[in-house]
Amino acid sequence: MVNNLPLELLEGLFPNHCALCGLRSHRRVPLCHDCEREMPLNSSHCKRCAIPLPVGTGKLTERLCGHCLEKPPPFERVIAPWLYGEYLAYLIQQWKYHGERRLTTLLAALWQQQAALDSAIDVLVPVPLHWRRRWQRGFNQSELLSRQLLANCTQLKNCKLGQRMVKRVRPTAAQSTMGARRRIVNLEDAFTVRQPCDNLRVAIVDDVFTTGATAVALARALSAAGAVYIEVWCLARTPAPGG
Repeated sequence: MVNNLPLELLEGLFPNHCALCGLRSHRRVPLCHDCEREMPLNSSHCKRCAIPLPVGTGKLTERLCGHCLEKPPPFERVIAPWLYGEYLAYLIQQWKYHGERRLTTLLAALWQQQAALDSAIDVLVPVPLHWRRRWQRGFNQSELLSRQLLANCTQLKNCKLGQRMVKRVRPTAAQSTMGARRRIVNLEDAFTVRQPCDNLRVAIVDDVFTTGATAVALARALSAAGAVYIEVWCLARTPAPGG
């Protein structure tokens, strides 16, 4: 009670309003409980790539999709606790494209409250932007998210931020309108690892996991540079096309 008093006083003086409905959130973050309840969780998914799967027999945490069974990706797992639905898409777009950096705290909290951190990670590697895109946007959203996670999560107290570990060496076209194959071609030789990562356990941090082309390209570069274990941490997972 005593420890929460300053926060309660701050909320009384400068109340947070929900970024979705505009009403007071009555929380330390700009999202009310009612709107959060409308955001779907990615509760039934492939344990490797986190693609949503139908609820069926077997433990939900041990199921693999057909693609991962046939051709396992170069990372151990994807942690993407939310589905990329209408509400979360709006929050991410406001954060990413409209400069709403204040949403970083909210999005990190949403990831943290649902993610299971049960593996030791040495370094967080934000997906790098090409310098031109970073200059246009003014920030790298993946780096903002990484920094907030490091500040929030006690489990990451020994983890470092590898914001300069990987460089995007050439500009790539925006992937949002591309299919899976074009995304793969678009990212060929796009990343180079600039620092040693021998025997490191790495988590790649991004906002949304769609086809996985970016994560695969980055994981392959890190693995070739010596990383021994790679995870991918994203806020949300999109369903398969037509799913």
